[in-house]
Amino acid sequence: MIAPAATVVLEAQNLIKDYGASRVVHGVSLQLFRGETLGLVGESGSGKSTVARMLLRLIEPTSGSLTFYPSESSASLNLLQLPSRDMRRLRRKLAIVFQDPYAALNPRMTVRQILSEPFAIHRENPQQGVDARLAELLAEVGLDSSALIRYPHEFSGGQRQRINIARAIALRPEVLVLDEPVSALDVSVGAQVINLIRDLQRRYGLTCLFISHSMPLVRYLCDRVAVMQHGRIVETGSWQQVCENPVEAYTQQLLAATPEMAVSLK
Repeated sequence: MIAPAATVVLEAQNLIKDYGASRVVHGVSLQLFRGETLGLVGESGSGKSTVARMLLRLIEPTSGSLTFYPSESSASLNLLQLPSRDMRRLRRKLAIVFQDPYAALNPRMTVRQILSEPFAIHRENPQQGVDARLAELLAEVGLDSSALIRYPHEFSGGQRQRINIARAIALRPEVLVLDEPVSALDVSVGAQVINLIRDLQRRYGLTCLFISHSMPLVRYLCDRVAVMQHGRIVETGSWQQVCENPVEAYTQQLLAATPEMAVSLK
């Protein structure tokens, strides 16, 4: 949850993304506060995932500004002006869990190799040793250390997404983007993964951007909500404001179109 004296971790101003003559994101501005979960919600094609990738500079905005406020420094960083080398170093603080748990894992790598990559790339040496840290990561996402010697095809979709989450939190990032992390999973399995995400967010005080088309999930998981339509944010507020007293007709349509979860979340 957001602390009483909330501080901004990541701030976007007037982000625009064009693909040729087509504009898919129209001047999006948002702030992500330390320790909160912000829900970015909208129907497919509204531009949610494009915004998420711009926030992490996985794709470059056509224009706009993007500022990161690291916890260990009073100085802000203009992400769009950082050289590639500095941006690579900063990626240990900015992590993402993708929608498709199958495509996100290299099928030729064992879980040990997959989870070891962040430590190797960023030259981090866990105090307790790499294997002990990997076993700890797996335990945090509800998997046994015997998974280390296995390959992605040996796991179910929910287990693969847990492995993706373990990789994302390996270096204790300051910002975790969750791009529709349960949309490819069965409802019951997705509910388990959502509860895992909520537990990790509370345990480590993670700052999360949760992208979804499901208003019930956003209501359950998020502190604040931003609603996107056709590349624009049309409504923002606390989850109570947006989910219980929506102002925009589009938000009301999203609420009416999304049934309550068939499986109880704890």
